Amino acid sequence: MLLGDFGTSYCKFLALGQEGAEPTILPSKELPPGLRVDLATGHNGRRYADRYVNELVALARGGAALITEERYVLLDCGSRDIKFIRYENGKVADMGWNAECGASMGFTIELLERYYDLDFARMQAPERTFSVTCGVLGMSDIFDAVISGVPVAEAVARFVKGIAINAYRFAGSPPRLHLSGGLCDNPIFVASFPCQVVPLGRFVLLQGLAAMAGQEKIISSRG
Repeated sequence: MLLGDFGTSYCKFLALGQEGAEPTILPSKELPPGLRVDLATGHNGRRYADRYVNELVALARGGAALITEERYVLLDCGSRDIKFIRYENGKVADMGWNAECGASMGFTIELLERYYDLDFARMQAPERTFSVTCGVLGMSDIFDAVISGVPVAEAVARFVKGIAINAYRFAGSPPRLHLSGGLCDNPIFVASFPCQVVPLGRFVLLQGLAAMAGQEKIISSRG
């Protein structure tokens, strides 16, 4: 059984029933023609699947499979949008999905890293930040800062921190949150949250699909 999480920028796959199978990642622009999966979620999932699962449902099921706490907030930051699930007493108490103020945040961060030839792994989270409510519109803050003499790396780091704080507020400003998505691998983003962060990696939605397919935990909590 083939599972697929079809994101805007990257797609994640897992073949259930194959011993030792590990999740794989493929840029969305490189998807082969005629690809079909048995169960899918994600922005483009309906195009490639026999059965589709809403992203919030997949996120909630993945969180329930990976997190043992009875009370927590799980925030997913993707290329195109942000969404969160809040659990109370082991049950979903609230959820939200933002594709407007959260527009293209993850995509913009990756674009900036490539354009300015930066390495986020070697950069430190800045003390200052920009007030960023949109990944696309927020780039003007970077340009203005650079013009005023702020180093490019510092300006981009402030932008990333602004995105993290915006996502944090959208999730309800919890004292601790679990983080899902590719931005788990961005140390500046993770360090910019004004709370304790538990990165779960980019396969949480895929884990949710596996749970719906009758499989227990098949992805490590830091996949």
